[in-house]
Amino acid sequence: MTTYQDILEEGELSAKLTSIPRLSALGLSAEQIAQALDLEIEQVQQVIEGQN
Repeated sequence: MTTYQDILEEGELSAKLTSIPRLSALGLSAEQIAQALDLEIEQVQQVIEGQN
């Protein structure tokens, strides 16, 4: 069963992933984005590579 906390965490992750291309366009490196959004560098790199 999905809990409220699960839904909240999924929404937070979705918002972070949506922010990656914008931050990249501003010139932030994948490492900087990962640090700022508290994500794994691999997650950030996947999103950035998917944009190209």
